[in-house]
Amino acid sequence: MTELVAAELVRFDFAGEGAGEDELSWGQQEIWLAMQRQRSWIPIGGPSTLRPGTTLDDIVDDLRYTIGRYQTMRTRLRFLPDGAVRQEVSASGSFTIEVFDAPDDADPLEFAGAVFDWFRAWDYDYVKDWPLRVGVVRHRGALTHQVSVVTHLVTDALGGAVMMDEVTRREPAPVAGMQPLEQVRRQRSPSGRRQNEAALRYWRRTLLTVPARTVPESADRCEPRYREGLLHSPALRLALGTLADRHGVDSATVLLAVFAAATARVTGVDPVVIRPIVGNRFWPGLADVVCPVNQAGLLVVDALGAAFPTLLDRVRGAVLSTYKYASFDPLQLAATVAGVERERGTAIDLSVLFNDRRTGDRSAPPSAVTLPQMASALAATRFDWPVARDDPHEPLMVNVEDTVDALLVRIVFDTHHLAPALAESWVRAMQTIAVAAAV
Repeated sequence: MTELVAAELVRFDFAGEGAGEDELSWGQQEIWLAMQRQRSWIPIGGPSTLRPGTTLDDIVDDLRYTIGRYQTMRTRLRFLPDGAVRQEVSASGSFTIEVFDAPDDADPLEFAGAVFDWFRAWDYDYVKDWPLRVGVVRHRGALTHQVSVVTHLVTDALGGAVMMDEVTRREPAPVAGMQPLEQVRRQRSPSGRRQNEAALRYWRRTLLTVPARTVPESADRCEPRYREGLLHSPALRLALGTLADRHGVDSATVLLAVFAAATARVTGVDPVVIRPIVGNRFWPGLADVVCPVNQAGLLVVDALGAAFPTLLDRVRGAVLSTYKYASFDPLQLAATVAGVERERGTAIDLSVLFNDRRTGDRSAPPSAVTLPQMASALAATRFDWPVARDDPHEPLMVNVEDTVDALLVRIVFDTHHLAPALAESWVRAMQTIAVAAAV
């Protein structure tokens, strides 16, 4: 990658409420362990178009507000000799914006994309660097784009949406919700310890009975090793809305039931063992907090051969425990899993991660979907292999995202764990099952 050099550096001071040092919160610890597995600081962000006439002073003003308001923007890590990781929130500091001049004949948006790629390749220092990097693209003397990238330790997707809304409105009220330092104190409290102990008991008794192997062994180990398959499905969106409306169930539960059915059909393993990513924002004080609170829960349900309404009822009942016990100390959970594996004398495959990342309106579209409409939607289905890489990822994760007229089902996996043909069959089965149940 070509090195990009800033034409100008703009440095400013900031200050905010809250400071201190403590352990990582459970949500932060969950992300930190994923970062270690993936050997990445999991950068998130991207370019955004600036309003005409935006000045560097305007950008400094926005960033001073943002960094000062959200403690995770002022958080760096500390590593202890025993391997423990701690967070340190600073009350004040200074930050530097990098200004890049795009060539006169360049497309400024494409140039901003190159800046974003350059930022993502940054050798981020968890101890010294702020968890944010900001660049500004200047084209023919005018500021055209801002490029921002943060580590996933700053926030999850819903927290990011809260941040964007508040920054846009310049919310004057104090920040809402428990910040990570306060979360850590609650987690150490008697109620926090009770929650963690109950979750670990649930995991232990469930793992004593689940199948040890939940994904057939891959017979097609590829190079590059890690692949991504992407299903673009207008039909799945229509079917999901129809089923949610017909059964009076939220679309997230319907989608999880569809995934469970596809998992059973493709793997042949029953009961299915799925780790849905749970937002945990239903807990008091976490609804509007800007920090990572997601954790991977545990759903076990008999799915093979079940009629879809029956399976939907089973998922609707089982998912309550999934959500209830998806708030836990990740390090203690790892010890619990290892203890069960020793007791059973075998490793337990917990690789099937499922992430409903839809951020748009999840209400059902009109329920009276006609067969010609569904046939047209099926004809518009596309499946592609957009990414092949050697950078490590989770062994298997299925992400569902929304667009205006379709659902995107993105399966990211290790071909040494799952064969590509099976991965494609898996996401296609989601569409097939949902459409059959809907029509």
